[in-house]
Amino acid sequence: MAATASPYGFVPVRKADGTPYAGARDAFLITPAGVAQNIGYGSIVELNAGYVQLASGTGADATTNNLGGSSIGALGVFVGCEYINAEGQLIFAQYYPSGTANATAYVVTDPGVTFQVQADGAVAQTALGHNAPLTGAQNATTSVNTATGKSNIALDATTATATKAFKVIGFVTKTGSAIGDAKTDVLVKFNLPYHQMGTGIVGE
Repeated sequence: MAATASPYGFVPVRKADGTPYAGARDAFLITPAGVAQNIGYGSIVELNAGYVQLASGTGADATTNNLGGSSIGALGVFVGCEYINAEGQLIFAQYYPSGTANATAYVVTDPGVTFQVQADGAVAQTALGHNAPLTGAQNATTSVNTATGKSNIALDATTATATKAFKVIGFVTKTGSAIGDAKTDVLVKFNLPYHQMGTGIVGE
């Protein structure tokens, strides 16, 4: 419900050509020894020395606070992983449990994908076309609901015409969700300076 705070991260909903998102993603390694972070479905991730981890910035600007750190954009949105558990079983999971070794992450890397995300406040119709960052930096421990496997990051409801990480391009209008709700569900795209697969970004 968009009247209460129940953030669920970034959910891919459609491609740049308007067709529904159908599960396309790319596989990347998480550092073999494991990374000390919970990473949930819908988390924003970056590359660090060639391995996936939580994106470190909020996207409030494209330089010192870009999503992937100083002047580096995000890799994309995490949508699951696979790893071998202690019993030798191959596990496909919605979230990555902190410290898990030898895991592969699945990431939506297409910068043209539209995502649904909840804002931390009301977003009015007049904000359409404006930009916003995350509400804060993702936390290695608390930015995932481990019961659901989903990220609990949200979009900052204070939008601006100045470039931030995400552009508001629409609203979720269905039963329980309307424009201007107290915690509005919005549709967003990455602004390209904040995405490594966009133009003009040089990765690590």
